[in-house]
Amino acid sequence: MKIVDETNPIPKYLQISAWLKEVVESGRYKKGEKLPSEVELAKMCGVNRNTLRQAISELTAMGLLRKEKGTGTFVDSPAPLQLRHRLERITSFTDLMRESGIVQKTKILRKGFETARDDVAKALFLGSNKKVIVVHRVRAGDGTPLIYEESYLPYDKFKGILDMNLSGSMYKIMSQHFDVVLARSKQTISSINLNTRIAKILKIPANSAGIYIESLTFDENSIPIELLYSYHRGDKYKLEIELGRYYSK
Repeated sequence: MKIVDETNPIPKYLQISAWLKEVVESGRYKKGEKLPSEVELAKMCGVNRNTLRQAISELTAMGLLRKEKGTGTFVDSPAPLQLRHRLERITSFTDLMRESGIVQKTKILRKGFETARDDVAKALFLGSNKKVIVVHRVRAGDGTPLIYEESYLPYDKFKGILDMNLSGSMYKIMSQHFDVVLARSKQTISSINLNTRIAKILKIPANSAGIYIESLTFDENSIPIELLYSYHRGDKYKLEIELGRYYSK
């Protein structure tokens, strides 16, 4: 994929500045690191140096880059903490943090069991025994609260989990300690305004933009094993979806 699309009506320098901003925000270049030379960048983007300089000036004005005469262009502002969740496989917050090079910390707000609400019992396909494990957690990265989770598990299957350390990956615990294969997950994603209770947990103003994900995970026998309600900070979280080729009919 080309950095600059000749058919795109957006000016070339803005396309390049958007790409460079993405490079920095992805963590590819850290604060204080030097970018490739203008000659190299211009060649990579397929433009002349004047166009490339316009793009750099745009990001310099934003405070993301700085130019040092006779030395080069440097990243001047640290990339804001922002998670990218690729919707292509089941993955845990712990794995996502590790892949992103972010220090994760989990705070357990609640851990116990209860009689499942009707929506939970229906989703987990529970019979007469509607007892479920309940785990409420706050997931943080580099000290910033990012996600509030409410997890529900069938009690009979996972009752031993209450004696375990749940500050890491629940999926890893389920796989390694309960011999469960996490075969597939059905996710429903919505944009929401976080209510006062959840916003307070995530330490942001009430009604802040958020992403709500309801996940129902199944084992290899298509039996539901976890219902997860998760509330993500909209300013710190991106969903990344890769789609395949379009075929006309």
